[in-house]
Amino acid sequence: MTHRPTPAPQTVSPSQDAPGPKAPIPPAGKDNTTPKPDARIAHGWLHTARFLTTAPQLEHLPPLDVPEIAFVGRSNAGKSTCINTLTQQKRLAFASKTPGRTQSINLFSLGKQGVTDAVLADLPGYGYAAVPREAKLRWQRVMGNYLLTRDNLKGVVLLIDPRLGLTELDEILLEVIRPRVEEGLKFLVLLTKSDKLNHAEAQKALSIARLQSGGGEARLFSALKKKGLDEVALLLWQWTHGDNLSSTALAVPEEEPPALD
Repeated sequence: MTHRPTPAPQTVSPSQDAPGPKAPIPPAGKDNTTPKPDARIAHGWLHTARFLTTAPQLEHLPPLDVPEIAFVGRSNAGKSTCINTLTQQKRLAFASKTPGRTQSINLFSLGKQGVTDAVLADLPGYGYAAVPREAKLRWQRVMGNYLLTRDNLKGVVLLIDPRLGLTELDEILLEVIRPRVEEGLKFLVLLTKSDKLNHAEAQKALSIARLQSGGGEARLFSALKKKGLDEVALLLWQWTHGDNLSSTALAVPEEEPPALD
């Protein structure tokens, strides 16, 4: 009987067929993704808003070296309601029963422990028919000069009723600030009262606003339905503080008020 030699076992090169070392499995419950910004921090910051001063003329505005964000828009666009909703204060920005009567720039300071790190500027509403033409022209000049010359102006929020769209006066304002937007001024078209529109109408209005924003951004907003609050709060924070709303900054102090639901 012929004996055949038993073949030697083949060795496998680790670089070819043998599986390499397995990647370590992250512990259960660990999420390695980058944490998302927490809107509660931005809401807590906006909640610190307090009245700073009122200025009937530009020369009465105090010189400031902190970022300033201006809210502008036609009368009845919901500007005061928007500011009060964002800051979670019912009467911070005064809404006159007679639109167009408020003829001053009102400043509100923001910052914890009484230290101002940013300012909101509430500019008078424009375009109300009952206001005398002379007053309209005067405030057009004041607002134009403010938007062009205010050194610490960091961003502008233009409030629009989406049912009306951009009016002639809104377009004039856009042309005034376009050079500064091109130089880096932050700009947001905020479509207020969006709860008055159905979904298709709201999306159409948003698409048009984005095209007309001239390099800025556009958002839907509803004070009644609390729509867009987180997005706008985070945007205002980023305009004034940069993108440092992550990692350790995500630790929300217990004394901060909760985000609006």
